[in-house]
Amino acid sequence: MIKELIYSYVKIFIGLVIFSIGYACFMLPYGILSGGVSGIAALIYYATGFHAGYSYFLINLGLILMAWYTLGWRFCLRTIIATIVVSFMIDYIQVSLTEVDANGEEHLMRLVGDQLFMACVIGAMVEALGMAIIFLAGGSTGGTDIVALTVNKYRNISLGRAMLFVDIFVVALSYLIFRDIEKLVVCYMTLFISVNMIDYVVNGARQSVQFTIISEKYVEIAQAVCDQVDRGVTILHGEGWYSKESRQVLLIMAKKQESRQIFQLIRIIDPHAFVTMSNVEGVFGEGFDKIKKG
Repeated sequence: MIKELIYSYVKIFIGLVIFSIGYACFMLPYGILSGGVSGIAALIYYATGFHAGYSYFLINLGLILMAWYTLGWRFCLRTIIATIVVSFMIDYIQVSLTEVDANGEEHLMRLVGDQLFMACVIGAMVEALGMAIIFLAGGSTGGTDIVALTVNKYRNISLGRAMLFVDIFVVALSYLIFRDIEKLVVCYMTLFISVNMIDYVVNGARQSVQFTIISEKYVEIAQAVCDQVDRGVTILHGEGWYSKESRQVLLIMAKKQESRQIFQLIRIIDPHAFVTMSNVEGVFGEGFDKIKKG
C-alpha cells in the first residue's frame, strides 16, 4: 500500500514537472493561453507584470477549498502539493528565462524564436502529456482541473471535454489583453491539441480488451489467469456446430497492458488454443471503471 502510494506521488511529480515546462517554456513567453488558472495567471502577468507563479498559487487557494468538499481530503492533499510544486516551477523557469534588453525592459526568452505556431504545438503537447500523467495517477494540477474532475466524477464526460468547456471562456479573455485575432485562434488551437492529447493518453492507458479462449486445458488457463494476472474468468458452455462436441469457452476482461502476460500464459499452457482478442469501448465494474450517472 505504501509502495503504491509513493509510486503514485512520483508519477504525479513527474507529470507536474512536465506540465510546468510546457507552460513556462512554450506558452507563457509567447502569450499563448491554455485556459484555466494557468491562462488567468498568464493574463495577469501580461496585464500587470505580476509573476504567473504567484497568481497561480493565490487563485488555487479558493479552488482547493472546494476540492476538499467535493473530491475528498486525499485528492485535496495531492492538489495542495501539486499547486506548490507547479507554482515554484513556473516561477523558477520564468526567472531563468527573463532577459533584459538594451532599453532595460524585461521579457521572456523565446526558445523557438518567432515560431508562434511551433510554440503552440510543442507547448500544448507537453502540457497535455503532463496533465494526462497526473490524472492517471489520481492527482491534479489544480485550477479548473478540479472543476473538470468534479464533473467527471458524477457524469460520463471525458476529462478533456470537461476541461474544454471550462477553458473556452478563459481563452476568449485573451483578446481583451492582446487585441490579436491570430493569437486568439492559436490559443483555441492549443486547447484543441491539449484536449485530444489528454483523451488519447488517458483513454489509451485505460483501454481494456476481451479474450475469448477455446482450449482443452481451459481449467489450467483459467487458474493461471486468476493467480498470476489477478483477473476474473467466466466459463461459457458452447458446442461445435460441425463436430457437435461440447466446448468450454473462457471469457476474460483485462487491461490492454495485461494482454501480453495473458498471451504468454496461454502459449505456455496450450500453444494450440484458439484465442481471439478484441478492444472494448468501456468496461465497468470491479477492477475497472465505476458506473457513473449519465
